[in-house]
Amino acid sequence: MSELLLQADTGREIGTRSSRRLRREGRVPGVVYGLGQDPVSISVDWPDLRRVLTTEAGVNALIDLEIDGDTQLTIVKDIQRHPVRRNVLHVDFIRLDANAEVAVDVPVVLTGEARNVTQMSGMVDQVMFTLSVLSRPSDIPTELEVDISELEVNESIKVSDVALPEGVRTEVDADEAVANGVVTRSTLEAMRAEEEAAAAGEEGEAPAAADGDADGGDD
Repeated sequence: MSELLLQADTGREIGTRSSRRLRREGRVPGVVYGLGQDPVSISVDWPDLRRVLTTEAGVNALIDLEIDGDTQLTIVKDIQRHPVRRNVLHVDFIRLDANAEVAVDVPVVLTGEARNVTQMSGMVDQVMFTLSVLSRPSDIPTELEVDISELEVNESIKVSDVALPEGVRTEVDADEAVANGVVTRSTLEAMRAEEEAAAAGEEGEAPAAADGDADGGDD
């Protein structure tokens, strides 16, 4: 995973009013912390921040944050957005040790087609969209692919089934579900209705007349 350069300014005033002024100027207030060092209040240019967060690595991009002439390896730990407009209000960076593990959430992407599920009029219900993993910064995967081709109805793909790249591990429970093969309620109701209709049709059929009873009398 390549590293991206981002210039940060220090010395910003703390408070809502100063943060609003920064945003009007096209900058995003933030803080950088970690590795036993004091937190530092910073601001970054919004177009530059957007550039480093829209690479293939997404929010897990490694960022060389340049602060007062000192470059620090960081990753975005948290982004606060406006609840309606969704613009970025504040960003937290955490300092990284290139040789130490860091915990990150990696997107889980389902691949393949669960034909045995769809043939049963079912669907694949993805219940885990990110997996928390531990790895050195250089080993952080962009995403984790999970093949659902062999998934069956009433079965699950679990964390233990996710193939992790070398140097990557997870402490999430191995039995936690990633995706389930399920039959929807509407499908179950339709199947039940079909079964009830078939049963009613069988009960409504008149029994066939026995041979010799058609005349109603003796020869």
